[in-house]
Amino acid sequence: MLASVVIATRDRAAFLRDSLTSLRAQSAVEQFEIVVVDNGSSDETADVVAQFAPLARRIYVAEPNRGKARNAGIAAAQAPLIVFCDDDTLAPREFVAAHLAAHAGAADRVVTGPIVNVPDAAHLSAVTAAHYSRAYFCTCNASAPRSALDAVKGFDEAFDLYGWEDTDLGVRLRAAGMQHVFAWDAYIYHVKPPAVMTLQRRVALAREKGEMAARFVRKSPTWPVKLATGAYGANFARAALANAAPLRRLYERIAGPDGRERRGVSALAADALVDAAYIDALRAALRPAHG
Repeated sequence: MLASVVIATRDRAAFLRDSLTSLRAQSAVEQFEIVVVDNGSSDETADVVAQFAPLARRIYVAEPNRGKARNAGIAAAQAPLIVFCDDDTLAPREFVAAHLAAHAGAADRVVTGPIVNVPDAAHLSAVTAAHYSRAYFCTCNASAPRSALDAVKGFDEAFDLYGWEDTDLGVRLRAAGMQHVFAWDAYIYHVKPPAVMTLQRRVALAREKGEMAARFVRKSPTWPVKLATGAYGANFARAALANAAPLRRLYERIAGPDGRERRGVSALAADALVDAAYIDALRAALRPAHG
């Protein structure tokens, strides 16, 4: 066995079923296993994973914490290479093989590939130059030797809300001398149905991500981290103007209620509200505590 695919999931059995179906169809199916970390699900996740045995097996981590769940997946993995993807991804037939080829047996590489956002499985668009990413490590589509992950002690479980735990791990892997390889043929589809990713949901996640961004900045107060998280003066000044109260009320009217597809100006207004939620949470979390 050459690779272990680690997927953390919670109450998304339908998405997970589709993801596991795509992984079962891999050309390298006899060269990897799947470790599904059930992070406190109350739906039929356990039954779904059982349908894909022995390729996939389930371990359970009750506390909702992505870092803790993925650390448990790493610990349970039986292969020397760990491939991370999300429960709402669809892997093309050569996905695992492409990650294996990009590592080529080396022990000093972190591999990422294109992430193609799609609304559903019926609209799988082609990979283009727009899908290139400089992100060093994103658990939607990334792989690294288990030995390297163990050497930097895996994910920091203090990132207990949404966001930045994978970027923080990437910072530590880079500092340990790991080389980044972007493999174009190791692409994956990320399913984002508009009905599921509502504006309300996006705003809630943005608030969590802003809080975790502050934690990241406090842990690694470097300029690259401040630039990545937006925690610098010029960005705060931009947000103060762009997200002033009168403009927010305008954004809310233009974005309109959830339950409809947003395009053009309404989509831009929704994006502005998400940005405002993120910046508000970031600034609040960075503010020194008093008393």
